[in-house]
Amino acid sequence: MTIKLGFEDARIAGLVLAKVGNPSRDEALQTSKQVLQVEEEDQGMLSSIFLRPFKSLGMQGHRFHHHTSLEKHELNECAAEVLGDPAALLERGCEIAKRLYSKSSHPNIKSGDLCISLIDGIEIEGEKRKAICILKSESVTPFLSISAKDGDLQLSTEQGINPEKIDKGCLILDHFEGKGYYVLTFDRAGSESRFWVRDFLSVVPIADPTLMTKKVAEMAMTAVSSDGAEADDDSPPWEVNAPAKEALSYFDGKKKFSLQEFEEQALRTPEAKAKFAAERKRVEEEEGVKVADAFDISKRDVAKAKKGMKSMMKLDTGVEIKLKPKVVDKPDTVLEKGYDSEKGMKFIKVFYNKDLMG
Repeated sequence: MTIKLGFEDARIAGLVLAKVGNPSRDEALQTSKQVLQVEEEDQGMLSSIFLRPFKSLGMQGHRFHHHTSLEKHELNECAAEVLGDPAALLERGCEIAKRLYSKSSHPNIKSGDLCISLIDGIEIEGEKRKAICILKSESVTPFLSISAKDGDLQLSTEQGINPEKIDKGCLILDHFEGKGYYVLTFDRAGSESRFWVRDFLSVVPIADPTLMTKKVAEMAMTAVSSDGAEADDDSPPWEVNAPAKEALSYFDGKKKFSLQEFEEQALRTPEAKAKFAAERKRVEEEEGVKVADAFDISKRDVAKAKKGMKSMMKLDTGVEIKLKPKVVDKPDTVLEKGYDSEKGMKFIKVFYNKDLMG
């Protein structure tokens, strides 16, 4: 689910800062003792830095999720109180930092600086609303500073956060309230990072045609990728992808998805159906995405899935052969495979009319 957002009039209404260590390394947690107010002259620059990661078009919307009740979800409750009463930012912001600290015990989790801000004036579907922005930076960058002292200039080095390299973040929008809010999230270590997305935020994607189409297309390609006879190790990718391409052709010309129809027309074999069911179960259990039996088809995501199929063949002689989409469906018209017994090597003959680079 994607919504229309506007950040032009956004401003920071308050900041809570923290240094979050790793408990397993006996690193401490330090939190703000008061809310930091941003000066008016710094509003434009800071709000732009904080919100820049969330301006990417088509970011998947998430929502807070708890297996029993949202009332037991710590971040959902913290967000509800802060969005309803900005005076709660300090107390609840510190609670958010404590939650992150408690989830940071794995040896691979780095310590870092945490910024929790209340944002005013974000436009959500044409209406000005509040949001909570949480950013974590796990690295500092050295930079040089030239300053005047005693009538001369001096050079000094300092350490600071690089706005272009903020590692993790989420934006909790005052929208979809009562259902877990509308949450945007990113993690440069991996979009599906268990630590940030599941352990700390405990969010799941909001089911919509975009997500459903994407997941079903991925599951279908997994289900048919090795259905039937295994492909040779050196089979061209366009041959390996043929079953997946055929399965995705189900979406062509359709507006609605039907699981029963899809199984009959795209999966066909019992083996493919069993693999699809197993993959569906894994996605629902591990990713928290409930795959619907029927939904509107997102043409854009079908096209993305098709473009994601490999069309390049890399050979051990240093030669690479890449086919354009219009040729992938009929490679035999321009390629011929064979074996040269004298050289003891396989070959691919390429037919063409003229060199377009000439």
